[in-house]
Order: sequence, then structure tokens, then C-alpha cells
Amino acid sequence: MKYFNNLMDIIETRRSTRSYNQQPVEEDKLQYVLEAFRKAPSAKNIQPWKLVVVKDEKKRNDLAMASNNQSFMAEAPVIIVACAKEEEAYDAMGGYMSSFAIDTAIALDHLMLAAAEQGLGTCWIGAFKEKLVKDLMSVPDHVRVVALTPLGYPASEGRARSRKPLSEIVCYDKYVE
Repeated sequence: MKYFNNLMDIIETRRSTRSYNQQPVEEDKLQYVLEAFRKAPSAKNIQPWKLVVVKDEKKRNDLAMASNNQSFMAEAPVIIVACAKEEEAYDAMGGYMSSFAIDTAIALDHLMLAAAEQGLGTCWIGAFKEKLVKDLMSVPDHVRVVALTPLGYPASEGRARSRKPLSEIVCYDKYVE
């Protein structure tokens, strides 16, 4: 297991894992990452989210197929389905939108960073058919599926992805193209 000195170490070494070994995720590690999700901030602290933790092999295979046939997902012993209660979320963020997707994304990112700290791999899954995932997981119509992630021990090191330099993504005192 890797040991980290600080949060930036975790951020810099986290990879999108697309290959998992069959080692089960220990219950204490699963609870740790679920706590990281639970403790995430949300608009007005409404916490409009709910997770479905999927361990059943058939359901994991079905979710992989519902996620545009990303079969690697089913290799992981756990798949997390992050859902949001849109009607409960703060509905005037920026004066024009609901916070449900952003709140849930922040919380899922907390989970993914906690997973990396524990030596577990994840992969943000945004390519999925919501209706199919909802049917498979019995998610009610009024609840939205925001994203999924497999969770397990990586079978191999993922590759580092390049990032734009700060000079391309940060401006000061006013927006500059």
C-alpha cells in the first residue's frame, strides 16, 4: 500500500482504474470511503444524495453493460451508483440551476480520493444509460443517477493523464480567454 504525506500526493497519484484484481474490499475500507462521501459539502448542507453499493456479481455485470458495455467495471468487487434527489436539492444555485449534480459529484470525488488513499482504484463513469441503471437498481423516477464508479484493488497501475497548465485555466480579477 502506498503511503501519502498530504492530500496533493493523493490527487497527483490517483488514476482512473480500468483493471481490477479479485481481492475483496475490506468492510472497514468500504465504510471509510462511504464516510468520506457522507462528509462532503453540499449547497445549504441539504445532502440530496443516496448511494447504491453493488456487490452482487450479476448486478455488477448488468451495470457494466448499462454503462456502454464497459466490461472492466464488473471486474471490481464493488460498484457505487451515486444518485441524487433532485427535488430536495437547492434549486437556485447561481440563480438559475439546481445543485443536485454538483453536490453529488463533489461527494463522489471525496469518495474517490479516500479510495485512492486506501490503495483502492476507482474510475468516474459518466457514460451510462440512466433509465437502464435506474431499472436495474430500482431507483425511483424522481431520483437521478449522476455517476458510477467501480471500487476495488487495481490489477495494474493506471497511466497518468496530462493536465493543462495553470496559465491556460486560471485568470485573475476578470475572465480572460
